[in-house]
Amino acid sequence: MSNSSEQTAAKLKDACSGLFMPSESDYPFEPFVWSCTSELTPEKILELTGHPQNAPIQTVDMDHLFGKLAQEQEWHDDQQKENVSKYRHLVEVLQSNLSDIRVYRIGKRSIDVYVVGKTESGDLAGLTTKVVET
Repeated sequence: MSNSSEQTAAKLKDACSGLFMPSESDYPFEPFVWSCTSELTPEKILELTGHPQNAPIQTVDMDHLFGKLAQEQEWHDDQQKENVSKYRHLVEVLQSNLSDIRVYRIGKRSIDVYVVGKTESGDLAGLTTKVVET
């Protein structure tokens, strides 16, 4: 792992500290770095994450994942507004430190989520979390 990848992971860790992915159960975001320079495909993501190759996988954009979380609403209280600001910052950190960002959802009901992009040195890095949808 390169120095720039370690720095990216540290920035992501700071940016996601205290944030959770809201769903039927709230899960934290966890940063990761993979030393991998091969083409990023759904099959490669399944391999890197230890999921079976026949696991259901879906690719969505970052707006699908963070859209509502990073958008302030009139009815938000002060805490919710502060959280919106934190999610916006997280998205900015992702976009400014990673290129070619993709979001992968693996599974049904209990879904593993991976936000993956390339670091400046070519490693893969991002965040993982889980959502529960019944």
